Amino acid sequence: MTRASLAFLLTFLVSTSLLAQTPWSERMAKTMLTVHRDSITVKDGKPATWDYEQGLLLLAMERLWHRTGDGAYFRYIQKNIDSFVDEKGTIRTYALDEFNLDNVTPGRALLLLHTETGRPKYRLAAEKLREQLRKQPRLKEGGFWHKQRYPAQMWLDGLYMAQPFLAEYAQLFGEPATFDDVINQFVWMEKNTRDPKTGLLLHAYDESRQQRWADPKTGRSPNFWGRSIGWYAMALLDVLDYVPQNHPRRGELVQIFQRLAPAILNVQDKKTGGWYQLLTLPNEKGNYLESSATAMFVYALAKGHRLGLLDARALAAARRGHQYLTSEAAETDEAGLVHLTKTVSVGGLGGTPYRDGSVGYYLSEPQRRDDLKGVAPFILASIELEMADEVPVGRGKKVVLDYFFNHEFRKGSDGQPERYHYTWEDRKDSGYWLWGRVFQEYGAKLDSLAVAPTAANLKDADVFILVDPDTPKETANPNSIEPAHVKALADWVRAGGTLVLLANDSSNTELTRFNTLAKAFGIEFKRENLNRVPGKDFSPGKVLTPANHPIFGDAKTLFIKEFAGLSLQAPARPVLQHGPDVVMAVADVGRGRVFALGDPWIYNEYLNGKRLPAEYQNFPAAKALTRWLLAK
Repeated sequence: MTRASLAFLLTFLVSTSLLAQTPWSERMAKTMLTVHRDSITVKDGKPATWDYEQGLLLLAMERLWHRTGDGAYFRYIQKNIDSFVDEKGTIRTYALDEFNLDNVTPGRALLLLHTETGRPKYRLAAEKLREQLRKQPRLKEGGFWHKQRYPAQMWLDGLYMAQPFLAEYAQLFGEPATFDDVINQFVWMEKNTRDPKTGLLLHAYDESRQQRWADPKTGRSPNFWGRSIGWYAMALLDVLDYVPQNHPRRGELVQIFQRLAPAILNVQDKKTGGWYQLLTLPNEKGNYLESSATAMFVYALAKGHRLGLLDARALAAARRGHQYLTSEAAETDEAGLVHLTKTVSVGGLGGTPYRDGSVGYYLSEPQRRDDLKGVAPFILASIELEMADEVPVGRGKKVVLDYFFNHEFRKGSDGQPERYHYTWEDRKDSGYWLWGRVFQEYGAKLDSLAVAPTAANLKDADVFILVDPDTPKETANPNSIEPAHVKALADWVRAGGTLVLLANDSSNTELTRFNTLAKAFGIEFKRENLNRVPGKDFSPGKVLTPANHPIFGDAKTLFIKEFAGLSLQAPARPVLQHGPDVVMAVADVGRGRVFALGDPWIYNEYLNGKRLPAEYQNFPAAKALTRWLLAK
């Protein structure tokens, strides 16, 4: 073998190995970022428009951003939305008076950008979509028409197009009564389309019974189209992300999903793990295993299992479905880009030319490679299965964040006081929202403690995080750490708890009382401010971890700025140093342990990738620390 041939072979083997290590979600996203680099074009040869497929892909990118901390995904979302939305919130190519539910789907990206940036234009644009839903024509019992041009009709598709946006809008902007409207849409859809024999839902319902596709007695369309049921199943689970846990009707959504899931499992192809275009007709000539429906069902079953709504059979079925997609429907081109095949391009009813909902109609629509209705659910499904491998790490464990010693408020968008600064709920740069998601992806449950810690209120906690106790300049009457609090926390650690102490530089946190707690474990936060970072030069904040670090593994380059160093006595020991300074320490105490760092560190600003240069590995380091905290 020549030297050139050997070099080529080694390069090929390395690139193949890297591809194998890259998650399927990121591989498919890379294809989309390449193919749709500048804009998301849904229809070949036509300019990009405000469209539900665009919204679906942007949602997949949002999930990947939250999953990886790679700011490139956020920038892609913002660039795409900014090409449609001007400073007054006007949405290019959108027409409210079409009353088209499909046009609501991209609104989820507007809500993301409103939350992340606070720029008025995103909320103004989202309010236009909300106004559409206020005026949307409805069936007599209250269900939304699918579109103005499809009068008196509800389609399964429409539940996904509008309800997750509406539920999230209600959560963000305080519309509690809207949750009942959201829940009713699912209740009515199931009531009007559910087949009692199979448990599956038919594609659509015509209240007027005027359409040729509608059964004259029931108003139902005649066939079980896979993707339409996939839309509905995904919508149910996405809405559950926003309907409050204590809402009196939340259980209705859970029950609907738990009725539907067994029906979906029953029509999974036993040989391949995929699902057919027409679910109940596997032997019909021309029927085929369809990728978008399969991806949607994989997502729904895997997420349903993660949320505790389905048993292990559902996760096993989801894995089989995903294996079918990756082995039979996914193709890799010469450039290493993954492409998804076997996705039907469209499925509808009525219109011109008229679509009659027959078997022949559904099997006549062409298939399309890299159709976004398949690709985006594939990314979402892949993420769910990637999380499924991590959930056992923290399953059954509770992580509690102190809200008593850290107790800051600011004026919210509605003018009312809201908690912020190192809280689970704070999605601005100052919050721990992203770190909370990491804990959840590892299967842990989040909680907070707004009163002083005691043996009674700590007994169910596995991890307790105390960060940046307030000073008088931050809170008028700060809660101080007292000897009784030190005893309660020390006893809890000795009994097996994991305590996380995160201070700040001495000018921004209360160290005197905090150190009475830290010293109980051989740790003292020094009154110093290390790694000062002037302006936008991040390099003074660089901290390197040694090879094979026991906590951070391969996360080599961290960004930690303006922190208080640590002074240690037994049983504490350093786990990360920066020159002569101790940055992080651990103390094993009884059956428990303590982790300490003189900085809040992994709040959103230094995890979300929007500002921090890509060389810094704070996000993988946060994941590694989270695994370590949950592993005991």
